[in-house]
Order: sequence, then structure tokens, then C-alpha cells
Amino acid sequence: MKTINAQLAGCWSLSVLIVCLLTGLKSQAQTVLTVTGEVTKPLTLQTADLTAMAHTQVTGKDRDGKDHQYSGILVVDLLKQAGATVGGELRGENLTKYVIVKAIDGYEVLFALPELDAEFASRSIILADSVDGASLGPGVGPYRIVVPGEKKPARWIREVKSIEVRFAK
Repeated sequence: MKTINAQLAGCWSLSVLIVCLLTGLKSQAQTVLTVTGEVTKPLTLQTADLTAMAHTQVTGKDRDGKDHQYSGILVVDLLKQAGATVGGELRGENLTKYVIVKAIDGYEVLFALPELDAEFASRSIILADSVDGASLGPGVGPYRIVVPGEKKPARWIREVKSIEVRFAK
């Protein structure tokens, strides 16, 4: 009888552990993107938050050499929502700020803050969630930075998990 009770207790403990792990994974899966660093309102965004934001369309040439239509959120809009210094505030020492975009696999790319701002740059850099009318596939999405007009898409970082604003000092 003690052996059966010990086995049942072991199964119950294993079941609780599995439920805890799955709940933890579900919580992590809901947090899709963070915007942190030199901002006044750090953001932790879920898929629903990003889906509800205004989307912009851009055309860009991917690694396949073909033009594709991407839809997503202007990165500067995410930065504005987080309270980053953009627009008219982007002068003086604020011009030394930069943005690091990080992917799930550890890949990182850098942008000078002014190149993301429409008051300085003539192109729209987006956090894309779809290409040619379809969601981004596994290994690319759910979100990808798209930089139209770059000769090489090396900064078109896939599986974006965070955006961090920093000073270059």
C-alpha cells in the first residue's frame, strides 16, 4: 500500500510540475516584445497589443532579390509609445542615442535613433508581422524588422524579442 501511495504521489508531483512548466511557457509566449532602456515608459507588449497598433505597408527586396510587400508597425511609433526622445526632442546629446534590436536566437542589430525618425530619415523602418498578405513563418516571425532600401538585408532581424534604447556615452 505504501508503495502505491508513493507512486501516486510521484505521479501527482510530476503532473503538477508539467502544469507549472506549461503555464510558465504560456506566460512567456504571451510577452512578444519589450521596449526598454532610455525611455520614460518601458513597454511589455503582447500579440494583441501589437495587432491593435496602426500598421504601415512598405516594399522591400529580401534575400531572394524579389520585392515583397511587408506590413507592420513603424519602429518610431513603438519608441514614441515608450517615451523615447524622438521628433523635436531629438537634438543635442539625444542625437547620441541608438537602438539595439535583439532576436530570440541572440542576434542583435544596431540603429542610430535618428535613422528611425521620420523627421530625420526618408524611409520607414517597420516591425513587420506579415509579408505579401501572409503572417511571417516559423524562423522569421512573429516579428521582423524591415529596412527598405538597404543593399543587404543584414539588419532585417528575424524573431524580434526586444528593442532597447541606449546612450553612446
